[in-house]
This record gives sequence, C-alpha cells and structure tokens, in this order.
Amino acid sequence: MQKAGGIVALVAGIFAVIAAIVTLMIGGVAAGFEAENANTVVGLGWGGILFSFVTIVLGAVAMGAKSRVPGILLIFAAVAGAILGGTFVAVFMALALIGGILATIGVKKTAVQAA
Repeated sequence: MQKAGGIVALVAGIFAVIAAIVTLMIGGVAAGFEAENANTVVGLGWGGILFSFVTIVLGAVAMGAKSRVPGILLIFAAVAGAILGGTFVAVFMALALIGGILATIGVKKTAVQAA
C-alpha cells in the first residue's frame, strides 16, 4: 500500500500543478480586467504550485521510505495545499490526502521497530 500511496500522490501532484496553472491564468485574466480580488486568486495559484511540487516530491519519497514520516508530511502538504491552493487545486489535494494516508498506513514494521 505504501507504493500505491506514493503513486496516487504523484498523480495528484501532477494534476494539481496543472490546476494551479489554470488558477494563475484565471487570476491573470482577472487582473487584466482589473477585477477586485484578482491578486488573491493569483496568490492562491502560487500557493497551489508550491504545495503541488511538495506533494510530488513527498509522493516520490514515500514510495521507498522505511518510516511513516514522508506519509505524514504528505498529509500535511495535502491539507495545506487544499487550503492555500484554491478550489481547483483542492480537488486534487483530496486525492493526495488519500495517497498520504495509504503511504502512512502501508509502512511495514521491521524486526527492529517491533522489538
């Protein structure tokens, strides 16, 4: 389940980058028309890009990790990305959250951890 969680997080991160770019484009067009909260939308786009890249990196690390730390960090990155990334990014961060949960519970206990 750990590898599956990492793969799910990678796919979610890639789609979240695309969603964040769309959010940036919408914010840019709104700024061009001098809409009221266009800067907020642009800020959400940049937040989405940041947490999407963090999700991609943590998804790759979680696939081969021996501990639960990358999965837990992936859960935090997914929640932060859903809050700070906007609506489009939040949809894919929900998928990344599921990947983080799978990566966290999928870590096998070794003989050293069990003792």
